[in-house]
Amino acid sequence: MIFKTKETKLFIILASFFIANAIIAEFIGVKIFSVEGTLGLIPLDISLFGIEHLSLNMSAGVLNWPIVFIMTDLINEYFGKKGVKALSYIAVTMIAYGFLTVYASIQLIPANFWISKQLSNGMIIDMNLAYNSVLGQGLWIIIGSITAFLLGQIIDVTIFHWIKRKTGEKGLWLRATGSTVVSQLVDSFVVIFIAFYIGGNWTLTQIFAVGLVGYIYKFIVAVCMTPILYFVHKIIDGYLGKELAHKLTKEAQQQE
Repeated sequence: MIFKTKETKLFIILASFFIANAIIAEFIGVKIFSVEGTLGLIPLDISLFGIEHLSLNMSAGVLNWPIVFIMTDLINEYFGKKGVKALSYIAVTMIAYGFLTVYASIQLIPANFWISKQLSNGMIIDMNLAYNSVLGQGLWIIIGSITAFLLGQIIDVTIFHWIKRKTGEKGLWLRATGSTVVSQLVDSFVVIFIAFYIGGNWTLTQIFAVGLVGYIYKFIVAVCMTPILYFVHKIIDGYLGKELAHKLTKEAQQQE
């Protein structure tokens, strides 16, 4: 049976969380929110490279990406490069499939009764316009997001195992956090470079300024997620047992 072994069950659970959160993050990412406003703080309002009034305005996808990072590190730890790469390719395929499905749904002619909806405050909105505006992300944004995700995953898994070869079994925080902060540095700039420089009219100065502010937030989150990683890692080790956990991590490290 497919669920016979503990390692198979573990891989399916980690893979499910990995792919589900990657897909969800891509689709809710269309919303841009104020981190400071959400936390009840005063906006940073900083200037970088001559670009003024910068603050922590982030994609809502940051709600799910930390979970993807944790899943990436755990899959790296127990199933190695092949596991992460395989799931990354599957996730990208599913994300692309999801966007194609959304595009097809946008082309459907809406029912007349559904187009106009009156809200509780009396305002009437065009539901079809709202649907298309929220879900119909630009092509370059989609390409930038998918490219950044895949590139970030490959960099993450490579650095993770490079650090592990240098430090051995100890230092989970170093290989997990180190690989994440480096991969997210690349991700932060690739996505906006493709979406707004190649596909838009932003200058390189704007790319660097906005990308740096976004990376500062991701760096802080990556560091803060380290205790959660250790907590989940401990649960998994308890579930697998010391012998099986050691066997999986050793086999994962031997992958090239």
